Amino acid sequence: MPAATHDILVEQGATFLLSLIWKDSDGVAIDLTGYTARMQFRRTKSATTALLSATTENGYITLGTTDGVIDISIPDDITAALTVTRAVYDLELISSTGVVTRL
Repeated sequence: MPAATHDILVEQGATFLLSLIWKDSDGVAIDLTGYTARMQFRRTKSATTALLSATTENGYITLGTTDGVIDISIPDDITAALTVTRAVYDLELISSTGVVTRL
């Protein structure tokens, strides 16, 4: 199944907050125990340099466990440095076995 497309707004100089719940096709929350996550914003799909990276490792993404919750929080000082008005992003979840799912 291809990744979904959703418009999001990141206001320059404001804290960016986004909370999602990953569910299966039956509407049941995915257990995120052992998962990590990464999200990159780029100028275009083909751009090789990320404008911004959010990960579980840098603390900008936190994951729930059995509730499927994905919380993204990017501080205002980081968004203040953004100089573009339009970009693309991807959000990937990585299982403990290394399977990558792009949401």
